[in-house]
Amino acid sequence: MTRRTILLAAASLGAMSLSAVPASADEGMWTFDGFPAEQVRETYGWAPDQAWLDQVRNSAVRLTGGCSASFVSPEGLILTNHHCVASCLYDNSTDAMDYLDEGFIAGRREDELPCPGQQAEVVTAITDVTPQVMDAIGESTGEALTKARDAKIAELESAGCTDQETMRCQVVTLFGGGQYKLYTYRKYSDVRLAWSPEDRAATFGGDPDNFNFPRYSLDASFLRAYENGQPVATPDHLQWNPRAPEEGEITFVVGNPGSTSRLFTQSQLAFEREVRLPVTVATMSELRGRLIRAMDESPEKAREGLDLLSGVENSLKVYIGRMKALNDPAFTGKLAAAEEALKAKSAGNAGIGDPWGTVDQAMDAYRALYLPLRFTQPSGDLYGYAQTLVFAAQERAKPNAERLPGYTDSALPLTQKRLLDERPVYPWLDELMMEWSLSKGREYLGVDDPDSKLLLGKESPEQLAERLVSGTRLADPGYRKQLWEGGLAAIEASDDPMIRYALKLAPRQRELKALSDAQYSGPLAAAGAKLADARFAAYGDALYPDATFTLRISYGQVKGWTERGNEVPIRTTMGGTFERATGNPPFDLAPAFAANEAKIDKNTTYDFVTTNDIIGGNSGSPVIDKAGTVIGAAFDGNIHSLGGNYGYDGTLNRTVVVSTAAVQEALETIYPAPALAKELAGE
Repeated sequence: MTRRTILLAAASLGAMSLSAVPASADEGMWTFDGFPAEQVRETYGWAPDQAWLDQVRNSAVRLTGGCSASFVSPEGLILTNHHCVASCLYDNSTDAMDYLDEGFIAGRREDELPCPGQQAEVVTAITDVTPQVMDAIGESTGEALTKARDAKIAELESAGCTDQETMRCQVVTLFGGGQYKLYTYRKYSDVRLAWSPEDRAATFGGDPDNFNFPRYSLDASFLRAYENGQPVATPDHLQWNPRAPEEGEITFVVGNPGSTSRLFTQSQLAFEREVRLPVTVATMSELRGRLIRAMDESPEKAREGLDLLSGVENSLKVYIGRMKALNDPAFTGKLAAAEEALKAKSAGNAGIGDPWGTVDQAMDAYRALYLPLRFTQPSGDLYGYAQTLVFAAQERAKPNAERLPGYTDSALPLTQKRLLDERPVYPWLDELMMEWSLSKGREYLGVDDPDSKLLLGKESPEQLAERLVSGTRLADPGYRKQLWEGGLAAIEASDDPMIRYALKLAPRQRELKALSDAQYSGPLAAAGAKLADARFAAYGDALYPDATFTLRISYGQVKGWTERGNEVPIRTTMGGTFERATGNPPFDLAPAFAANEAKIDKNTTYDFVTTNDIIGGNSGSPVIDKAGTVIGAAFDGNIHSLGGNYGYDGTLNRTVVVSTAAVQEALETIYPAPALAKELAGE
């Protein structure tokens, strides 16, 4: 979940809960319209009322870069993690000023830095549109099902958000197709960076400490939302409370967990274990090696490649952890038993039938489609721009209901922003990404495979990548804007080699998507609806859906755990940083920490742990106390949480939080920002 991670150790997974059955205490990433208030009250003797829930929901922010956050002042100030703004720091850096390394403090609001491609979104309504989508699907199957569903979703999103300048609508699929909810957002497309510490302060301990606790990380930063050039007025915000946590106190994490697979069937898990995860780990391991080799060539490449390398290492370690989880017989045995129990409860119910068999057939078909689907999508920012321009031009020429997801009227504003926002492109990095993805495609598909020939023609991966990257003009946002505004005619007339290449691949990519819709996505959606019916019939509605990068709330408490017979404490102190420091990376002190050691209150709570159930995407989520005030920002999980994609173990899984007390100390003593400190205090 953090930017740098360690090689994952095997976690004890035997006690994990599975969301196909009613959730155990502290388990669950709950939707706001399905919050289990009575369950919380039974466990903790208190539960938030609707006014409390509304207040925190209105303060919660989704960052479209893949993180969570919260408003913490009436003037659009946003609390999130340092690793959630690392790309913003990176995009604003140059060889002369490396903000990622040195940190950033805006002396004045007009000095706050724009974050390319970033958008802040706040949920304003959640509407159940399941009947409308199900009626549109009717008896259709396969590709016809996906087309009918997507057309209805496009219609609902367009009707729900007539003001695309300030609103965004998104229909979200829950329970694998059992429910559909329309999420309406107030969006802020101008997001700027206000304060961020040095990289070493946020990543102290590096790989050895990552996904572990005790921890000494200042993984916090502040953004600000703007509109019409002015800070946004945010009367709904969380009260800043820079205090130490109390052991056993109830805590809530409000954020946008990215995705989980806790409702997967046995054949879906088998595909993950046997196909997707091994391919992903092998190919990403090679990408990591290529990046490290290239970054060793110069200090400039070391800086330019760091953000990507950090993301690759983070993802790689997570996937390794998932592989270990799915190869743990005790854990997978519990998953299999849960599925058999649901089958037994559903036996004889003609309305449910055999959705497991449908999933099995879909997964068999997907095994044949997976490698072509994966490897006919070359990597690199410049190719990504080209593909977006080509598909957007082709799709915008169609009626809204007939477009592919991602190119409908409701989705286009964010697509356009990501395409046209100015950010640096480093040709060597794009060449490396294309070379890697094309070489892996040839390796996994085979030299004589038609898709390999389509991708490469007579060129080597290296030759093709060099020709396309050196010849394209797509690094220029002005040229991208020209093509976007020119539409399909401009795209088809373009002689840009990257555009021509994207046009060449598009028919095959569309063909593969149609096959996937017919043989995989469509059948899974139909089966998902039946599996949801089975779960609700067997266990009632006290269930939470898999994560979907939409707003959720989890509850838990400040609590340590027992590790190899030793009690792990709930918190660390800032003074512990100096005791842990060795002077050698990654345990070298951030320069500002070293310079201000005498001023720092070393008893200040630094990081702490809770039992809240989270996953990637929750990074930056506010950790909220009973009073509704923010006492920290979630930034990681412990080593045992790595199996959380498939289940939750309340005895071992922990959320790792940077305390507001530590952030306050940093604002006052280490990285002084008196104006921000006053703003947080309401002065």
